[in-house]
Amino acid sequence: MSATTELRALRGRGVTGKPENKAAFLFLLPWFLGLFVITLGPMAASLFLSFTDYNLLQPARFSGLDNFTRVLGDERLHQSLKVTFTYVLVSVPLQLALALGLALLLDRGLRGLAFYRSAFYLPSLIGGSVAIAVLWRTVFGADGLFNQGLALIGIDGPGWISEPGTALGTLIVLNVWTFGSPMVIFLAGLRQIPRMYYEAASVDGASRSRQFRSVTLPLLTPIIFFNLVLQIIHAFQSFTQAFVVSSGTGGPADSTLFYSLYLYQRGFGAFDMGYASALAWLLLLIIGAFTAINFWASKYWVFYDD
Repeated sequence: MSATTELRALRGRGVTGKPENKAAFLFLLPWFLGLFVITLGPMAASLFLSFTDYNLLQPARFSGLDNFTRVLGDERLHQSLKVTFTYVLVSVPLQLALALGLALLLDRGLRGLAFYRSAFYLPSLIGGSVAIAVLWRTVFGADGLFNQGLALIGIDGPGWISEPGTALGTLIVLNVWTFGSPMVIFLAGLRQIPRMYYEAASVDGASRSRQFRSVTLPLLTPIIFFNLVLQIIHAFQSFTQAFVVSSGTGGPADSTLFYSLYLYQRGFGAFDMGYASALAWLLLLIIGAFTAINFWASKYWVFYDD
């Protein structure tokens, strides 16, 4: 049999004719079901509903671009965008700075490194839970543990979660506290930097701070970029903390009205599902825009080995 004839025979049987390929498709089937039923299907339904007037009780009525034009005059939406942008632009840099600082400390080879690494990573696992949000509300209440500590040194603290000027700050602190995940990634990146670079810098007389600026930071920029993109996306999706701390209202005075919380209020509070779907797609566009800007700007400050 010639090579051409054999190739045609293989094409005729197709890749699915092989037993190992059938097994592979069988194992991938749950993932494909999840992709189409749990992810792509609801996304398509949400996109359709964003062009309708739908309240869960009556059939959806096509309304064109009305839901998207409503965002221009929605004052509470504008407030939620202001709160969310403030939360993202303040908490993410602080969180990454703290994570990098602790990673540098742990990279020095402390005794009991495995314990500290696990202890510092724990907040990332539980920081987004309802239990921690309830604890945070208790700690920063008017009679909470934080004010009790301030009272010991003669300071009468305010109700941190009940004052519009400080309520968002408590949620920013909570997000910064969940630094464990980026810290572990930073630590892994630091372990990949060859020691010879530091040895060469030491021979040239570079101080520790100069080695950090000239060696560590440039070689760590891909890891910083990776953590930055992930944490920005995560911060835009924050919901549980604001919902629990404000009892679902976004108060006081809408100072903790995250975008996702306002979306929830419109969809499941006012049953305005068409408008809520439009808000969801607007959030997708905002996150996509931030991600695209980060990728565009990365060519100016992210350095790779090649």
